Amino acid sequence: MRPIHEVADELGLDPAHLIPYGRSKAKVDLAAIGAPRAKLVAVSAITPTPAGEGKTTTSISLSMGMRKIGMRPVVCLREPSIGPVFGIKGGGTGGGAATVQPDHEINLHFNGDLHAISSAHNLLAALVDNALHFRTEPALDVRRITWPRVLDMNDRSLRSIVVGLDGSVPRTTRVDITAASEVMACLCLASSVDDLRARLGRIVVGHTASREEVTADALGATEGMLALLVDALMPNLAQTAEGGPAIIHGGPFANIAHGCSSVLGTRLGMTHGEVVITEGGFGFDLGGEKLLNIKCRQAGLWPDALVLVATLRALKMHGGAPLSRVGDPDLRALEKGLDNLEAHLESVASFGVTPVVAINRFGSDPEDEQARVRAWCAERGVRVALSDGFTRGGEGAIELAEQVQAVLAEDRPREPRFTYPLEASYADKLHAIATQVYGAAGVVIDPGARRTLRQLEEGVHGGLPICMAKTQRSISDDASLLGRPTGFEVTVREVRLSAGAGFVVALLGDVMTMPGLPKRPAAHDIRVEADGTIRGLMRSE
Repeated sequence: MRPIHEVADELGLDPAHLIPYGRSKAKVDLAAIGAPRAKLVAVSAITPTPAGEGKTTTSISLSMGMRKIGMRPVVCLREPSIGPVFGIKGGGTGGGAATVQPDHEINLHFNGDLHAISSAHNLLAALVDNALHFRTEPALDVRRITWPRVLDMNDRSLRSIVVGLDGSVPRTTRVDITAASEVMACLCLASSVDDLRARLGRIVVGHTASREEVTADALGATEGMLALLVDALMPNLAQTAEGGPAIIHGGPFANIAHGCSSVLGTRLGMTHGEVVITEGGFGFDLGGEKLLNIKCRQAGLWPDALVLVATLRALKMHGGAPLSRVGDPDLRALEKGLDNLEAHLESVASFGVTPVVAINRFGSDPEDEQARVRAWCAERGVRVALSDGFTRGGEGAIELAEQVQAVLAEDRPREPRFTYPLEASYADKLHAIATQVYGAAGVVIDPGARRTLRQLEEGVHGGLPICMAKTQRSISDDASLLGRPTGFEVTVREVRLSAGAGFVVALLGDVMTMPGLPKRPAAHDIRVEADGTIRGLMRSE
């Protein structure tokens, strides 16, 4: 790894704005953020499968490839959550030759950001129960408290808990994973310290018996929460495995949160780089849609190009091939699986963004299947490139970098085209996302969720964007429906207000805001050697 000050020099950062956290990573002072001037490239993917897509690996290798062809790229990524690192996913810092470094430190406790978010969130939770205990004003109704606690770990046993059994005020609540916290969303969407203060103060924790909202401001929590988050608000500077700048900041999940790295991190990259590469989590129906409808809308940004990542293995699984056989030649399954890629390309087109398909290569991929995907894209006038960054780093991503560079050089209007206007009703917004992005026939809204939406519209919380929480395993809300399902409806079973973040969360199907561990979690494969070296954090190790 290069010393972090050399990476900062390449980015053109004033040394006075660099706050080193050891030799190889640093915080960057908010004073370094100015007007955005770089091009913005979004990265998303087809619907994830256990066969793997490699969106983060592709984002990192694209940055490396652009650096190889003489551009000045910055890759802006989310911070990994410890929960999935020890759960089913393993580390979230790319793979093979396309990683961000120091990868073990990024995967574990990275500059303390997620701990700060957990602490700020739980401070507010503690103040809620303290107000109940001392019966202070405003008088919270114990039946109408909505603020949970959070933990940066997968732990299904905490999804529903009882607190206050020590003689205080007993009540049921839940624990969410930190990546789903509204505090995480507030930090990632904030544009300044003052904006973060305002967002934290607006957080609604519950209601009084007369149904009046109680906010963090009303409980006197805002400044204490902000004090815990001042350092976490500053973006983190790290580097790719080839020494290029990487800004890694914020980590909301995309299946249960808005799935994008921070606005401040993106703006920092766009202030100093030539091209910023950022991603939305999971498939385009989740992270991609939220990147455009939530993050870009609130930040006043819009991508100049979008990379849609696919693998032959994932396409074949969407085409009906069993997981155990996706590495085998199977043109028939591949052809059928291309329906999933087509669905996502149509969604991208609805936003007016120019796509480039990246075929993330596995070493054993048959050449005739690669050629078929290339031909399929050519038939539709879509740019496509093979990406071999996992094996070859930047050299393996030069073709992809050149294709993206060609899109960036095109003289075409790049005006935001959102899925819905903010003034539309919430029911209409839900219908627009379901039909235009998922390809659903319609939306079923359960009575309780419909009642909540009506109350929001009749109060002061109309006109907000929607953050859909649903399975990442399908374009639909049914994880078993692979490929491109048709004729389905999605069901909104619950609605939660995130007033500080500035959106309304709609929970679809059986999605959980606290994941569980798999039968054999990644934690079982981790080992620490005598010199302190950690092995096994990455599933590919």
